[in-house]
Amino acid sequence: MAANRKEQERTELHRTIWSIANDLRGSVDGWDFKQYVLGILFYRYISENITAYINVGELESGDITFDYAKLSDEEAERARKDLVDTKGFFILPSELFENVCKQAEKDENLNETLEKIFKNIESSALGTKSENNFKGLFADIDVNSNKLGGTVAKRNERLSKLLSGIADMKLGEYKDNTIDAFGDAYEFLMGMYAGNAGKSGGEYYTPQEVSELLTRITLLGKSEVNKVYDPACGSGSLLLKFAKILGKENVRLGFFGQEINITTYNLCRINMFLHDIDYDKFDIAHGDTLIDPQHWDAEPFEAIVSNPPYSIKWEGDANPMLINDQRFSPAGVLAPKSKADLAFIMHSLSWLSEKGTAAIVCFPGIFYRGGAEQKIRKYLVDNNFVDCVIQLPDNLFYGTSIATCIMVLKKSKSDTSTFFIDASLEFVKVTNGNKLTDENIDAILDYYTTRKNEDYFTRLVPNAEIAEQNYNLSVSTYVIQKDKREAIDINKLNAEIKKIVEIQEGLRNKISAIIAEIEGGMALE
Repeated sequence: MAANRKEQERTELHRTIWSIANDLRGSVDGWDFKQYVLGILFYRYISENITAYINVGELESGDITFDYAKLSDEEAERARKDLVDTKGFFILPSELFENVCKQAEKDENLNETLEKIFKNIESSALGTKSENNFKGLFADIDVNSNKLGGTVAKRNERLSKLLSGIADMKLGEYKDNTIDAFGDAYEFLMGMYAGNAGKSGGEYYTPQEVSELLTRITLLGKSEVNKVYDPACGSGSLLLKFAKILGKENVRLGFFGQEINITTYNLCRINMFLHDIDYDKFDIAHGDTLIDPQHWDAEPFEAIVSNPPYSIKWEGDANPMLINDQRFSPAGVLAPKSKADLAFIMHSLSWLSEKGTAAIVCFPGIFYRGGAEQKIRKYLVDNNFVDCVIQLPDNLFYGTSIATCIMVLKKSKSDTSTFFIDASLEFVKVTNGNKLTDENIDAILDYYTTRKNEDYFTRLVPNAEIAEQNYNLSVSTYVIQKDKREAIDINKLNAEIKKIVEIQEGLRNKISAIIAEIEGGMALE
């Protein structure tokens, strides 16, 4: 029943998004369309969230008829300070999503109305503890853009359709949905527009199933963690899996991340609010994690998950300060300027607590290439930080068909070996690629937990043997795939060939006899 409900919710969500896309097709390109949908979705959510919060309080105090959406702005103003202190923001009743929707078709200045409301929401947090978490959240929703239409009337017509479409989404209580409604909407939008303008959806979004696998790896044996961290957090889907699986109350000190892309950084903060993570329970920073990390003074993290960008360029040894950076200096060498992958690994290791676990999606090349990358692998293996390497199936991510891997890091291992898992066949085929099912995830976790050798699937390899292999960490070096070619019985094959030859010889003799008979008859004539 749960599976059916999940698919029903997902299908309904996708149908509504597709309907909105058709309404706006030809005016707003896919990449910009995504920003409008998610921004208005966020506006709807915080409107409903603050309304429900106030209404529940009034209901508990005995006023069963109270509805904040019907209150006058003047009356509501009295509660502004208390609401900003508790929720981090404030919205006047007249500026709530539901009330703006009711007037949208008749509002000749709808674009100006929305622009003012978005500014008011952001400014409600100015000078408060929540200011950084609200600043610039609506920056990517340009309600005056010509992309919406060449005239104010055209822009307002499309904005009205957008509001109506978002209002029609049957989302219920976001946090209680069987699906991750926001994450699923984001994933669906990425699937629709991953190729748009040369952008890769996989650059910003990790499929929910991969997020779940990474999260569950870091949580094995734990019922709570101090906090979670993603150094390249994108839209925050990985961080939010902890709230879904563990419960946000069991992430005691909150959710931390950093993102270099300003638009995606805004989406991540929006995503936190959409999942009912209070403003004082998340710290998402904007900037280049490798060059300008924003959580230096934070207590080390018990859980780190990440899908950093593959083989991007960074300053590397062109910046003389980096070799002395405490994150990178222990390895004695920096990741190549053209391939920053292992810089993210070293950064994550530095931020990891002694009893923590980090699970990071990696480009396969970092496991076997020579040079500086080999020296960094040597440091990781010799210091016994690599707990496990998991080969994933190919075609799991938007924008790339590469078969990626997961590197699991720990600082307090109980043995001096590294576990290798070949999970390349743990998938089901779907329309646009491959996907991990719940059964696939359980199978991989079972391999990881038991940590036993199983032919063709897993192998626990002493670190000394890895050193003998020049610190190659490719799964295929240690786990041999089963030969699925059909075994051939040579004796049986030879007997079949001999039989075929005999049949051929018999047929030739018969053909020769027929030809001789024909030729003999022609000679008599």
